[in-house]
Amino acid sequence: MGLATGAPVVVEVLRGEAVESRHLGALAVVHAAGALHMAWGDVDRPVFPRSAVKLLQALPLVASGAADAFALSDAELALACASHSGEPAHVATAQGWLARLGLTAEHLECGTQWPAREPVLRALAARGEVAGPLHNNCSGKHCGFLCLACHLCPRSGDAEPAGFARGYVAPEHPVMREVTRALELTTGQDLARAPRGIDGCSIPTYALPLRALALAFARVGTGSGLPPDVATAAARLRRAVAKAPFMVGGTDRFDTQVMQALGERLCCKVGAEGVYCASLPELGLGLALKIEDGASRAAEAVMAEIALQLLRPSGETGALLHRLAAPVLRNWRGTEVGRLRVRLGH
Repeated sequence: MGLATGAPVVVEVLRGEAVESRHLGALAVVHAAGALHMAWGDVDRPVFPRSAVKLLQALPLVASGAADAFALSDAELALACASHSGEPAHVATAQGWLARLGLTAEHLECGTQWPAREPVLRALAARGEVAGPLHNNCSGKHCGFLCLACHLCPRSGDAEPAGFARGYVAPEHPVMREVTRALELTTGQDLARAPRGIDGCSIPTYALPLRALALAFARVGTGSGLPPDVATAAARLRRAVAKAPFMVGGTDRFDTQVMQALGERLCCKVGAEGVYCASLPELGLGLALKIEDGASRAAEAVMAEIALQLLRPSGETGALLHRLAAPVLRNWRGTEVGRLRVRLGH
């Protein structure tokens, strides 16, 4: 762990035409069979993927039968994979899901977070309301955990779902044990040997090599190397995300924009501290990247550039990705002052 030494420059920040700042990073693109397709930097150094692995964490929700037992919609499944902006549709979907489980926002253990979208935050404050766990960007993932807990709750004795679910964020809870097994199965890593921390939403987070994370997303994009029930679960989650990409992010969010444009060709997810993971099913590839200084703007630019290189989209989709790969920087008056430039291969 720790910062990588000698990491390559992957993004330059230009002011005018002069380089003002540089972002270092690493990137792995891996075939489902495990071979490296391309790599920059140290792809074997463990990094915390944070929210970039939410789709992997949602696999038990579907593979266990919980999604069918509670008749989850595509919007709800997509929300389980989301880092959403806390917009009304996100909150309403999570709230409705909990109600069907016989639970409320009080059962969420992700903590309170103000909406990430500023107009929504301002409107909430103007009404004299306060944020709650439903506004947390991880509330959908935690609804999924509670749904899995309700499904796993013993059907005999005095156990009741709300009580069984309590403390579901702890590593030893049955829900987290299922999530850990899904991460081990897809990445091929022994998480008992991996550095462990606590994520922003209070669940365990494990540091894993970019190569292993990319392999996991190649596997969920193809089903290769996964048991049939897990492969089916992965395909269902990817379809749900493609059908309801707004739920994964929100208005003007990178993941939502890109997946609205590309559909099932790309399933991508941002993680905190400059991490991205993605599946490119038609190519049988998975991707994982890390920006050393944790800059999300650099991670998004690299993600867009790789999508351009590998998928070669045309028309409006290609134009969108070109804009996202080289975003214009503006000052407070709206004047263009610079841009980002991805430097992969330079």
